[in-house]
Formats: sequence, C-alpha cells, structure tokens
Amino acid sequence: MKSRKRLVMLLIASLTLAFASAAWAQTSMPLPKISIGLDQARTPQDVSLSLQILFVLTILSLAPALLIMLTSFTRIIIVLSFTRSALGTQQVPPNSVLVGLALFLTFFTMGPIWQNINVQAVQPYLRHEITFDQGMDRTMGPLRDFMFRQTRERDLALFVKLAHQGRPRTPADVQTHVLVPAFLISELKTAFTIGFVIFVPFLVMDMIVSMTLMSMGMMMLPPVLISLPFKILLFVLVDGWHLIAQSIALSFR
Repeated sequence: MKSRKRLVMLLIASLTLAFASAAWAQTSMPLPKISIGLDQARTPQDVSLSLQILFVLTILSLAPALLIMLTSFTRIIIVLSFTRSALGTQQVPPNSVLVGLALFLTFFTMGPIWQNINVQAVQPYLRHEITFDQGMDRTMGPLRDFMFRQTRERDLALFVKLAHQGRPRTPADVQTHVLVPAFLISELKTAFTIGFVIFVPFLVMDMIVSMTLMSMGMMMLPPVLISLPFKILLFVLVDGWHLIAQSIALSFR
C-alpha cells in the first residue's frame, strides 16, 4: 500500500511539473537581462568620465579607511574601548554597540565640517559650477583645517623632517600625505591621555576593595569579582556615558 501511494504521489508531481512547464512556455512574460560591458572610449569626454567613475569607485572602497584616518573616529573608538576596559565588563557593551556609538559621535563632531564641504564643494559641483579637481580641492580644505587644529606641532615637525621638506611657512605648504600621519599619532596620544584619566578612579576602587579583602583575611576571593558591581554602580550614579560623550565632543573644540 505504501509503495502504491508513493507511486501515485510521484505521478501527480510529474504531471504538475509538466503542465507548469507547458504553461510557462506558452506565456510571453519577458525575463530580465543584465549585462555589463566595456566599450572603447571615442572622445576625450568619455575618457574623463571613465576616470571619474574609476576614482569614485576607489574612494568608495577606501571609505572605511578614510573615515578612520581623516575624522574623529580614531579618538572616539579608543576612548570608548578604554572605558569598557576600565569597567572590566569584558564584552559589555559589545563591539557592535561601541562601533555604532563611535560612528554616530563621529557624524556629530564632524557635522559642521561636512556641512561646509557640502556647501563649498558638493553642491557647486552638482550644479556644474566648478570642475571635479576644484571640487576635490574644496573638499580637502575643511578636512585639512580640522586636522591642523587637532595635530600637535611636534608630531607635524617630525613628519616634515622625515619627508625631507623645508620648514613650512603656512599650513598650505604642508602636504596632505605629511599631515595625515601626524594627525593620527596626535589622535592616539590624546585618546590614550583621556583613557588614563578614565582608568584612575576605577583603579582606586580596585585597590580599596583589594585592601579591604586582605584586611578581612579573604585573600582567596578575587577582588575584581567584588569591585565590578561597585564600579558599575559608580559609573551609573555619575551618569558615565553622558560624561564620556560630553568630554569627547568638547575635546574637538
């Protein structure tokens, strides 16, 4: 009986597929066709347009690196990572939350600069008032001003010396490939300085808990296990995330 039922079900399925194939063959429903091709450039305008498209695709592929190198993202993510390490909460908040918070704080701190870029470079280029090269120059102007404000003179002098360039008289004399690494190491030092300040109160709390446990003869009990709830309570009572976000935003002014 079971074999007969299976045979009947197989025949029904075969007939259903056959009728469906026949019905699909009789319909005139068009199927989409997607094709990507490369044609020979016949005019200088075609060459220029192709190079611009290639440049835009390159910029998009390098967008994450540019976001890290040319904006406030580096300082923010390091400070947030130091905060989590000082709390000792391991993976709380998780990395995705820290990166998301760092991105939105980056958008907030860089908002005036990007608005300036939009007004001076993007909108005039879209209205065909300036060329592509002029748009790139106007785009780098606000970014360079931001990096110059956050870069220490000592770091800038180091890379000017390593590049074997003369002493610059104006900021315009400093090339961008010299400014970017100086800006990055300045951001690293600033972030580590803020991280040290964040670590101090939590370190003091760990020392107090450790001394208390030793005085009570409870040397086998890990101090971190006892101090973690108190550190979280202290961080919540002082509204720690509010203070961290405020300190980060004010550090760029």
